[in-house]
Amino acid sequence: MKVLHIVKTAVGANWAYEQVRVLLSFGYDITVALPSTDQGLASHYRRAGASVIAAQLDFPTREPWKISRTLSTCRRLVLDVQPDLIHTHHLGTTLVVRLAFRRSPPAPCVFQVAGPLHLESPFFAQVDTQLAGPKDYWIATCEWTWRRYLSLGIAPERVFLSYAGTDIGRFGHQPTGKLRAELGIGPEVPLVGMVAYMYAPKWVLGQDRGLKGHEDFIAALSLAREELTSVTGVVIGGPWGKAAWYEDRLRYRGGRVCGGSLIFLGTRRDVPALLPDMNLAVVPSHSENCGGAVEPLLSGVPVVATNVGGLPDVVRDGETGWLVPARNPTALAHTMLEALRDGREARRRVTEGQRLVRNLFDVQRTGREVAVAYEQIRKGVLPRPAGTEIKEPFAVLSARG
Repeated sequence: MKVLHIVKTAVGANWAYEQVRVLLSFGYDITVALPSTDQGLASHYRRAGASVIAAQLDFPTREPWKISRTLSTCRRLVLDVQPDLIHTHHLGTTLVVRLAFRRSPPAPCVFQVAGPLHLESPFFAQVDTQLAGPKDYWIATCEWTWRRYLSLGIAPERVFLSYAGTDIGRFGHQPTGKLRAELGIGPEVPLVGMVAYMYAPKWVLGQDRGLKGHEDFIAALSLAREELTSVTGVVIGGPWGKAAWYEDRLRYRGGRVCGGSLIFLGTRRDVPALLPDMNLAVVPSHSENCGGAVEPLLSGVPVVATNVGGLPDVVRDGETGWLVPARNPTALAHTMLEALRDGREARRRVTEGQRLVRNLFDVQRTGREVAVAYEQIRKGVLPRPAGTEIKEPFAVLSARG
């Protein structure tokens, strides 16, 4: 089977690369369309055995005069590659494919939904579903997303569930001392970390704070230090896209509120070596897939996360971690202190969490799940009789599997 993967960025979306790498090992013939053939992950795709073509196919929201050219580029690409299936990874590229072929592309199209953000907006959720045609399918990457599509009227036979896998072998659970040496702190200092890109607030979505909740983490750390003065925070991750101004704002805010107890390290490529040095990882997102909870758990680091999107699939409160309401720094601070003070309970939960994510997020497993979806789509799926109750995702393993 020849599959065309369309990815809107060459420097991010590592999950797409990991998936392509595994699918290639299964014998699929894969072409990847990226904005650049020499930046970011482009060379990794080629080394894995994929053909790489330069094509900027994200929907040009800020440059609407480019829409016609983008749609034309998409049509030429698909007609030149002649895939048996088109696999998109972002809403913008998905909409471009649908509009380019007026909802009837020459091959089935599967949209692997990286996150639930657009589905939280009634308008953008309708844009997604109303522009879909009879050849469109979806792969949800958390249970919230899967159930949201069903609630929007999408037939369960057209929505699969498979998590965004990763190479679990990259993560160890023994502290390396690298992060603490860089920060100049000893092993006795409680260290709480947040690993996330900085996404600036989007006025079109009515946001007044960043999507990942950096402001909440800063406020929570300040509150926690009122009771545990030795706790230190670290933020790993730089600005996404053109958000350097937002990074500057966060650094200023962190310095003003937390002083020297909060350190910003910017974008790093050695995160697996840094994570095990943390006592606790915090994922305070306002909207999220499974996000930053997976890598800390793989690294044996306890996690406190917000109860949004796909995070509860991974951080099961009282079982594999702690869940708190989003946008609530007070609750976040209280739970951070609880996790730091009860080391025995933290170890119990992280042991269960590590077992869970090593199962659900092993890219070899998720690659097989996507291959199952491919084969079901290629064969065609008979409609489920009206009124049939659906309790588990069609064909692909559920989150509790």
